[in-house]
Amino acid sequence: MLVAHAVVRLKPRRALPFFSRHPWVFVGAISDVSGTPQAGDLVELRSHKGEFIAWGLFNPNSNIRVRLYSWEQSQQPGIELWKSRIERALALRQRLFSETDAAHACRLIYSEGDELSGLIVDRYGETLMVQWTSLALWQQREAILDALRDAVQPKGIWLRTERGMAEAEGLEMHDDLIWGEPPVRPLVIREHGVQFEVDVVEGQKTGFYFDQRDNRLAVSRLTRGQRVLDVCSYTGGFGITAAVIGGAESVTAIDSSGPSLEMAKRNAELNGVADRYQVLQGDAVETMQQQLNEGRRYGVVTLDPPKMARTRSGLERALKGYLRLNRAAFELLEDDGILVTCSCSGHVDRYMFREVLAQAALEAGRSAQLIEERTQAGDHPIALSCPETEYLKCAVLRATRRR
Repeated sequence: MLVAHAVVRLKPRRALPFFSRHPWVFVGAISDVSGTPQAGDLVELRSHKGEFIAWGLFNPNSNIRVRLYSWEQSQQPGIELWKSRIERALALRQRLFSETDAAHACRLIYSEGDELSGLIVDRYGETLMVQWTSLALWQQREAILDALRDAVQPKGIWLRTERGMAEAEGLEMHDDLIWGEPPVRPLVIREHGVQFEVDVVEGQKTGFYFDQRDNRLAVSRLTRGQRVLDVCSYTGGFGITAAVIGGAESVTAIDSSGPSLEMAKRNAELNGVADRYQVLQGDAVETMQQQLNEGRRYGVVTLDPPKMARTRSGLERALKGYLRLNRAAFELLEDDGILVTCSCSGHVDRYMFREVLAQAALEAGRSAQLIEERTQAGDHPIALSCPETEYLKCAVLRATRRR
């Protein structure tokens, strides 16, 4: 059991979000801190009137000064709480994915979405990939790793790091094996019956984007007999699913990463669709413009760029980037074509994204209808008390030429 060393007191009129179970206490909300807590120390959060709100872990290096984990005064964070939260997260995945491909390849723990702020765990068969985005929770890693081993019984656990954590949290660490056997490279996973090679050691994030699982399947229902352009394709998730399940006539994948495209080609071969799958390496907008200049058009365009706004200060630049990408995508669509476009930037909300899409359609000379709005898969649960846990926007649009 951890021992509380300090009380963090809030400024007046700042307590409501935390009584409502938002887990992040930013430094600007704090009035004073008793004592001199160190990174990882347990603290009590209290209102300016002295009312108990929650237990949290302190980090003097972070703008998120306290991360909250327990709102019961009798339940301090520690081994038993970590074990309970992990078991509850695993129970949800069992309920969602029992006897499906995703039972063996999914996100097991989604940070704030599973009330474990600062911890991400992905499962790839018998290997776990773990990310810590909180220095304070990193210091609880031995208890957390013990609980994961007991609950999942993996063969190995590999640490993946998140860019910018040294600056944001004072968290210095490197990708490496932290327990058991190293992962097979590449792993092969299945999603809705489609096979994908995954490089969990050097691939983006932990190697694969589980959050788009349901969106890939939904989009495949719109691709039968269509020429599909998969922009920012990574290792082929949308395009190969469109070919294998959706029966697309052809798929062209665009990405700036040569290694990702090589893996995408191997994934096409693995699924028997290599004859309908080609890749183009280059900048997304420039390559789409080349396709337009060559007179090429597509019945379906999927657009899934990497995060473009990591901070609020980068929001304006991100919105301009989304406008350029989506305008080019609209221009490449056949009349009555389908654009499936995504944003994983949490700072770009759903309404900002709609405005960008409306402007992009206008500049491309298209009338656009929003058919469906989708979000992340269920193994990335959205905590209603923490709106920031909803980050993925996936808009499905029908575009026609103006007449």
